[in-house]
Amino acid sequence: MSSNDQKRVLMLLSPQSYRNAAFLKAGERLGLDVIQVVDVPDALASEWGINNGVEFRKPEQAEKKLMDRLGSDPVNAVISLDDSATLLASKVAHRLNLPSNDPEAALAARDKWVMRQRLHEHGVPAPLAWRHDLDADPATIALDVRYPCVVKPNLLSGSRGVIRANDPDEFTIAFERTRQILVSEGFTNETAGILVEDYLPGIEVALEGILSEGKLQVLALFDKPDPLEGPFFEETIYTTPSRLSDDEQRAIATCTEEASAALGLRTGPVHAELRLNDMGPWIIEIAGRSIGGLCSTILEFGTGQSLEELILRHAIGEPISGAERGNDAVGVMMIPIPKAGMLREVCGVEEAKQVPGVTGVEISAPINHSIVPLPEGSSYLGFIFAKGDNVDDVEAALREAHDALEFRISSQIRLTADPVSPPSR
Repeated sequence: MSSNDQKRVLMLLSPQSYRNAAFLKAGERLGLDVIQVVDVPDALASEWGINNGVEFRKPEQAEKKLMDRLGSDPVNAVISLDDSATLLASKVAHRLNLPSNDPEAALAARDKWVMRQRLHEHGVPAPLAWRHDLDADPATIALDVRYPCVVKPNLLSGSRGVIRANDPDEFTIAFERTRQILVSEGFTNETAGILVEDYLPGIEVALEGILSEGKLQVLALFDKPDPLEGPFFEETIYTTPSRLSDDEQRAIATCTEEASAALGLRTGPVHAELRLNDMGPWIIEIAGRSIGGLCSTILEFGTGQSLEELILRHAIGEPISGAERGNDAVGVMMIPIPKAGMLREVCGVEEAKQVPGVTGVEISAPINHSIVPLPEGSSYLGFIFAKGDNVDDVEAALREAHDALEFRISSQIRLTADPVSPPSR
């Protein structure tokens, strides 16, 4: 490909994102000229030697900086790798007259309160929710709450700050923990809030898809075999293809497409979390980006394309028809952090890799660094990957490999508040 024909992509990255390497590798494989924009203040960008550093949390200022830096240089697509930059990506793409979601739609997929309002306005099944300021009095709110409920920040992702409460005492503790997480990240009443919403029973699934002019193409539907009942909602195992019936899978896809339309999402990747119960599928969250962590590693399309290649091809206007996933059952386990402290040693990795069906074990948490579990934490110890003839074998392989691992954690770190007691079943 000549330099004149080479497509240019503006890629917005968070410094510690799991997704960075996969997207950069995909851009290289596709022969794209990738302009990396990193979420750091100007002062740190200069200190770290980063040419394009902006603050994603300040989209107006960041948009102006990026437009000034681009000048008259053409760009074919703007890609956000994480929730933190979806609004900025939309604003910049809109200014460049590139195919993109409207900034209001990007905000609705980023801000859970805006999301809840849009979904209910359009009749899409979703939990009822109420928004409160960070400095609200939880003891007063607790008197009017329907239990069980879920407390969550309107921003943040990966189940961070999401806590179930079964009574007023648990609610007060949960609200305070979520508030402290937001405050520790620099949020204020003007920039964030706390949602209180109905707890929905049922099984949970995750849908990975891509939108083209509002039409959803399902790329993968993941089952989450571990019950997510609280008090925290740490995800562990994802397996695909789903065990659900064809009718249930169609209902989930329809609900996701309707939710996308309600938010105004028209193009690009979507990652949706849904619950399924006797009333059908319910949208928990829907984001205008791809699946998090290293989970995309297990997905392969067509003749060996990665999910990231598919997304980049779609973004630059290339067709993605025929990019179907193979029939193999695959799965990933996001290794949970069992307790707060200092990670000293990980044993049993080689034994875990030898489990039949396991295709890889990656410990991403650095040794001799502090680790914090949910709801305060924002990362995992690592990932286990598996492949097999059926999802039962894949799930069993993931659990056996996890059982082979041993984590030595010391120097207990005190959390911001006492843990919430597990809910009674």
